[in-house]
Parts: sequence; structure tokens; C-alpha cells
Amino acid sequence: MAGGSVARVLVDSPLPQLDQLFDYAVPERLRDAAVAGVRVRVPLRSGGRIANGWLVELASSSEYDGRLSELEDVVSEVPLLTPEVWALARAAADRAAGNAGDILRVAIPSRYVRAERAWRAAEPDAGELPGPAAPIPGYEPGRIETGIDAGERMALAADPRPVLLSSGEWVGAWAATLAAAAAHTLAADRSSLIVVPDYRDQEQLQAALADRIDPRRVLRTDARQTGGERFRAFLDATGTQARVVIGNRSTVYAPASRLGLIAIWDDGDSLQNEQLSPGVHPRDAALIRQEQSGAALLFLGHSRSVEVERLVEIGWVHEVPAVRHVRPKVIPTEQQASPEPGSARIPSSAWRAAQQAIAEGPVLVQVARPGNAPLLACDRCREPARCAACGGALVVPRSGGDPRCVLCGTSASAWRCPVCEATKLRAVTVGASRTAEELGRAFPKARVILSDGERPVLKVGAEPALVVATRGAEPIAEGGYRAVLLLDGERMLLRESLRVAEDCLRWWANAAALAAPGSPVYLVGVAGALAQSLTSWRLSEWASGELASRRALRFPPAVRVASVTAAPALVARALDAARDAAAGVDSLGPVPADEGLERGIVRFDYAAGAAVAKALRAEMIRVATERRRPVAGQPPKRPAVLRVRFDDPEVP
Repeated sequence: MAGGSVARVLVDSPLPQLDQLFDYAVPERLRDAAVAGVRVRVPLRSGGRIANGWLVELASSSEYDGRLSELEDVVSEVPLLTPEVWALARAAADRAAGNAGDILRVAIPSRYVRAERAWRAAEPDAGELPGPAAPIPGYEPGRIETGIDAGERMALAADPRPVLLSSGEWVGAWAATLAAAAAHTLAADRSSLIVVPDYRDQEQLQAALADRIDPRRVLRTDARQTGGERFRAFLDATGTQARVVIGNRSTVYAPASRLGLIAIWDDGDSLQNEQLSPGVHPRDAALIRQEQSGAALLFLGHSRSVEVERLVEIGWVHEVPAVRHVRPKVIPTEQQASPEPGSARIPSSAWRAAQQAIAEGPVLVQVARPGNAPLLACDRCREPARCAACGGALVVPRSGGDPRCVLCGTSASAWRCPVCEATKLRAVTVGASRTAEELGRAFPKARVILSDGERPVLKVGAEPALVVATRGAEPIAEGGYRAVLLLDGERMLLRESLRVAEDCLRWWANAAALAAPGSPVYLVGVAGALAQSLTSWRLSEWASGELASRRALRFPPAVRVASVTAAPALVARALDAARDAAAGVDSLGPVPADEGLERGIVRFDYAAGAAVAKALRAEMIRVATERRRPVAGQPPKRPAVLRVRFDDPEVP
């Protein structure tokens, strides 16, 4: 287009055929406001409607010879989409056969006009940069700092203990390690992105950062923030000052001036799995961004995920050995046939240890599930109790309440076993509430604290108390717990999942790391290799063995997988296209899925990922653009949908 600028716009649409840049003419009235990175509104000729989009770049001409449509409007003159974030979104979407617009919806929060006006009117004030600090403790002196300066990819085993900050607050040693790494990066006037699973971890990390860094340099993105607060933090991140941005999985896409470090705490936590399409894990997004930016990448955890172990074994990520870490004192014990009266299924050795430890301070009891008796079964034949309306599991949500379905909420007060017709139920798994009640009766003088998803407790004091917590909801205790009891281990391992052993090891390791140094940690009802790995604290060796087992079976992450869900004919065609895309690609299924659909699994080596993604993406576009003529006398059919999820955490 001669004599004017051309705006290349990504239309904000979930349709795969619109996942490309479209050229629009920039009218004279918008010349000053239309800059790369701003939100815009553009006309779509199909349907004659106006759509939102992102102005990705400006050009002097277009390859299209005809007359270009003009931009309708510029929504905001603040450029929110930086070139670095756009490059990351495009690469991550292509790797997962998804839309870049879907990733940008995860990456960039909704606009709040009042917050934007306040930000534009305010003077930038990011505080002072930190000065030089002592080497990060727990590792070879200077090793982590040297790796950060060189843009290295590193895997670290976290120091498994609580530490006291100069502010008088207790946090996990992992938080202090990440804060020290971020402070070193910030001292060089470079930004850091730190990704953690949830707000509990953010609280500890923020406290550790405040101990080393001017709080004005720290930006927090949290789902519990108001929309305006989150948008303001995002706007601050777009500035030229070096910052430390902390938050959950979407933080990996945050803008950062002179990015020097990307760190992920506990990448194996299921809360790190992205639920929104195309479901790119922050670990994968971080690997892409590290390559694009040259920043350092740091994976930190008490236990190592199998995915990170694979990266270590192929040499892509370097293992940084720990030095002088005090490992927890883990004592495995078999479930006793006759536990102590009122002991809530606790073996006698662990029971005695709890009695002694509670005189000195808090004792942690980890259980598998919340509630009173989360899983119920027939008292006569042990058949799992199911809802007569929908087939969901029956639970007792509170003491004295009638059993209810976990899915539809239907009361099951008149339940009858379909196998033996008995009417009496029994608890198969005792939940946190029931355990707290039983321990309260067994320790009448002790204060009992319950922490779960509905009643979260972030920290407890050093005074004696019994803390009953579900996995992942354990509060941190001042000075550490004087004893830790890990219950329901055998029941946790009964969950049907490829990752069940890996998840259990991570839950137990994270809880054990809350114990005071030298305090006992009892693992109840678990034996074998898993218990030995936790007892010896050789968790990376277990991850290596698990990876070898999966490699022999061609299970992820030894190979990549993609799930394909659609009508039977569409699934068959998509699987054929994937198998033809590259050598060594095979498929499993299809098997029935919900709503009359089928699901198939594609397995392929990492080198074939781009070809498989391209082939499945082409199938998605073909299905989305295929026209179907209406049949006279019949209601219109729903448009066909082909859903593709790469690296699906639910597979196999």
C-alpha cells in the first residue's frame, strides 16, 4: 500500500484459520496511536463484524495488491504486547498446534482503564538495586551466580529445611535460595521471572525477597488479586526498570526488561499444568524463552520431576550438586494391624514419637484427603459407593451429615448397595476432618489445627499443636515441626495415574522438608523402592529409574504425546495424518470419550514434534473450515470440532 503504513494484526479469535497476521491500513487519524503492541479493533469481512486484536508490527507495504480495510480503532495507546512476548507466544503455540491468541489471553490480563490512567500519571519508582551479596549457601560457592551470569540452564535440589529470615519470619530454604538468585540477577540490573505453584509459595517467596530486595522492585501476579491490581503490576513490568516478577504459571509470559533469570519452583506440581488451551506447561514455555532471550534458567525442587531428569540426562540442563544439605530423618513403617486406640491408624512407633514431640512444639500429620470420610464403600461387600443418579463417588462432607455425591450433590440417605443390597456404609479413606477429631480425643490437652483447601492455614507458631493438613496445604511452622507423620501413603498410591509414584514422592518430600533438622518423619504404610528413595533422600536417582522405565515403554516424557478428540471419522483421519507426518510416529486407540466422541493418542519422538504439530494443525483448520450443507426438515447440526492437546498431563 503506497503512501501509508500497514498494520499487521493478530485477530483475537479461537478459530484456527484466523491464527495468522492480517494486513490493515492505518488511517490518518490513528497514525500516532497505532504502534506495535497495542490493542486494536478491526473489521472482519466474514459476517461484517468488528473484532479485537493485537497490532504485532508495522510495515511500509503489503503483499496484498487490493484495497486494505482500515483499523477501526486503537483500544489503548499503551503497548502491552512486547516483541519478546509475541515471539514466545508464537513459538509456544506452534509447538502445541495451538493459537497464539489463546496464549496471549493467558499472558496479558484484562484492561482496567482506571488502573491504566493511574499508571500513566505516576512517576516510575522502582527503588534501589541491591548490592553485592555473599554466595548462595548450600551449593559450591559462586556456582549458581556464575551460571546465572552465563545464561546457563540448571537443575538444583532444594535445601530441605525451614530457615529464619532477618525479619524474624520462617520460610522454606528453597524460597531463600530463589531470593538470593533473583537478588544477584537484579544487582546486575537484569530482571527475573519466578514461577511457583500457588499463593502459599508466593507468600514465602515474597517474604524471602523482602529480606534482600527493595519491595518496590518486586511485582506479584496472583489470581487472588483484584483485576486492577494485577493489570497495574503487568503495566509496571512493561517499563524499563529491572524487576523481579513472581506468580503462578502465567508469569512465564510476563514482560521483563533485560531478562536475566527464569526460575521455576516445583515444576512437577499439578497446579503448574496449564488448563487453558493450548495447555502449554510453564516448563516448556520457559525452555523456549530461555533460548530466545539467553537468560539463565533454574529448576528447583525437593524432588526432581521426570521431565527435568530427562533434560539433565541429555545434557540440556546441568545438574548443580548440593553441598552440606541436612537431609530429613525419614523413618518408613508398615501399617500396623492393631493401631493404638484412638490413634487414627497411626503405628505405635509413630504414635509414641508424636506424644514426645508435641511436648516441645508443633507436630504435622499429613493425610490424603479433606473432609470426614471422603471415600465410602458398602460395609458388607466393600463395593465402592456410587451415586444412583450419575455414578459419582459418595462422600460425607461433615460430621453427622448425610452422604452426598461429589459430582451432582445428590443426597444418598437412602443408599442401597447394587451388589448385595446392604444399606450400611463404611469409610474407606478417612479424611482430614475425621483425623483431626480422632487426634483431638487422643491428645485432649493439645490444640488441633486443620488446614486444607477450604480452610487454608499458611503458618503456625512454635507452641505445641497438632496440625492436620491435606497434601499440599501444610503450613510452615516456626522453627520447623518437631515430628511429621505421613499417613495414607498406601491409599495415595492407589490413584490410577502414570505419575502417581512421582506425585507421592513430591508430596512426601515437601512435607518432610518442613521438619526441624533432626526431627523424625514417619512414612506410614509404604515400603519398597519408593520408601527407600525418600529415606536415603536420593530422589534424583529415583527419577532416573522412573525415566528408564518409561523409556522402555515409550511413555512420556521419554517421548511426546498428543491426544486427539473428535467424532470417530475425524479422529481416524487425524491419526493417519500424524502417522504420515514423520517416521516413528505411532498411535493408541481410539477409545470412547464423552458426548459420543472418541479419543486417540499419538506418540512421537521430540525431533518429530514440529512435523506432527503441523499435520494436526492442518487437520484442525480443515475441520473448522469445512462447510456442511443443512438437511431439509432437520435441525442444524453442531459444527464439528477436533480437539488436540499436546503433552496432555492426563495421558496415558
